[in-house]
Amino acid sequence: MLINLNGESYEIDQAVSVTDLLVQLKIDPRRVAVEHNLKILKRQAFKNTVVHDGDHVEIVNFVGGG
Repeated sequence: MLINLNGESYEIDQAVSVTDLLVQLKIDPRRVAVEHNLKILKRQAFKNTVVHDGDHVEIVNFVGGG
């Protein structure tokens, strides 16, 4: 299955939750904002939002510094 991840094609084996996708990508869910098919997700929705073939996902990492 192919999804569009941050503007690039990305292959996944099967439909997965946003939480599982973040685990596969080794991304800490506490430090990101996620948009799924043009809808910004609340963190509580990550585990119940399923990414399917052809979906668009944007992941933005928060970076701190000083």
